[in-house]
Amino acid sequence: MEIITLNAGQGQFVIVKGTKEAFIVDTHYPESDETIADIEGALKTYISGLTVTGLIFTGFDADHLHKRGLEFVLDNYPPNWIMYPKYFHDTDNAKECFKVIKGSGKPTHSVLLTNNKHRFFCKLSDEFYFEVFSPHVADRGSSNNCSLVAKVVERSTDASYLITGDTEEERWNTITKEFGSAMDCHVMAAPHHGSKTGATKDLMASTNPHTVLISAGVNNQYGHPDTEAIKLFNSVANSVLATNKNGHSFQTIAGGGKVNNYYF
Repeated sequence: MEIITLNAGQGQFVIVKGTKEAFIVDTHYPESDETIADIEGALKTYISGLTVTGLIFTGFDADHLHKRGLEFVLDNYPPNWIMYPKYFHDTDNAKECFKVIKGSGKPTHSVLLTNNKHRFFCKLSDEFYFEVFSPHVADRGSSNNCSLVAKVVERSTDASYLITGDTEEERWNTITKEFGSAMDCHVMAAPHHGSKTGATKDLMASTNPHTVLISAGVNNQYGHPDTEAIKLFNSVANSVLATNKNGHSFQTIAGGGKVNNYYF
């Protein structure tokens, strides 16, 4: 499994690659045309020749679901399916993006856990399976805490990557209590761009990641990633990489969970 967290400014755009398949997590496009060109160049470099098995949105705010990024992916790298949390925040961005999704004609998977036994999605990909931990019905009042949280596992190597969206401390307290070590992973996306309230000690103990990847904009107005969050990540992980420090962040995970770091 290779994870490429693109330098997409204050938002998220991730490519996850296997041998023959790839999928995309979120489609944020920044304001800079130069950075957009970098994103489109990276897609061409890392996805060409692979089947794009799926497109996953962790939430409906523009820093995760961006219309221009969505349209580019659908036009150039059409996925077999689209997955997102079953929550609709009535915003102009969400309305516009859902029109694009509906117009694509792609099968959709709107995820809401009503029964934890049904949290596994094993037939969406030949190379990967997905284990979902959030959202639940009680989360539907908050766009951040209704983020899709899922662990992706590569079948051939058991390598794993935890997708976290903008989930925050209050919700993590419930998730970790309910699922605990089931969330153990090799690589974790930093929740909420590395915000101070985006992760907890119990989350880090449950996930025990080798590497944390942070998607945050250079000199962003929120101060992400927060120094306290970085300290928390470093207390468990061997490697913490951020797009606003390292540019695109690359992780190649081989069998047995060995992680090789590549970044520029």
